[in-house]
Amino acid sequence: MKEQRGFISFMDLALEEARAAALRGEVPVGAVLVAPGGRIVAQAGNRTRELCDPTAHAEVLVIREACGRVGSERLLGHDLYVTLEPCPMCAAAISAARVARLYYGAADPKSGGVAVGARVFAHPQCHHVPEVYDGIGAGESEALLRSFFAGRRG
Repeated sequence: MKEQRGFISFMDLALEEARAAALRGEVPVGAVLVAPGGRIVAQAGNRTRELCDPTAHAEVLVIREACGRVGSERLLGHDLYVTLEPCPMCAAAISAARVARLYYGAADPKSGGVAVGARVFAHPQCHHVPEVYDGIGAGESEALLRSFFAGRRG
């Protein structure tokens, strides 16, 4: 956790989850879901290969776990930290769960669903739009992804 002018970032924990995902051979994306007051409710890294589940993105995993712990399909007032811009599937899940604030690191020009591509939160069919803050820990997130994919190509 890093505190800056009253803001506490949980991106370091999301980056830890991303590094753990890379060690498992997964695309290094990590997420942390935080309740109002700063209590961590769930954290995870991608597990699509491990679980043989294309929906097992870090964001979806933490939303599922948090909803189970909270006992509701809605995560009102909760913050989500994720190392990479969510894809359209994850952006839709974030909206459906009514997450209050989304903080993400690296932009995803290829598969993003927030600032590029589908831009899920900009659609009139989107029932809930979280506050979005991008670029949090972007440099480290980008470096982790570059390193992972360079190792795959080499």
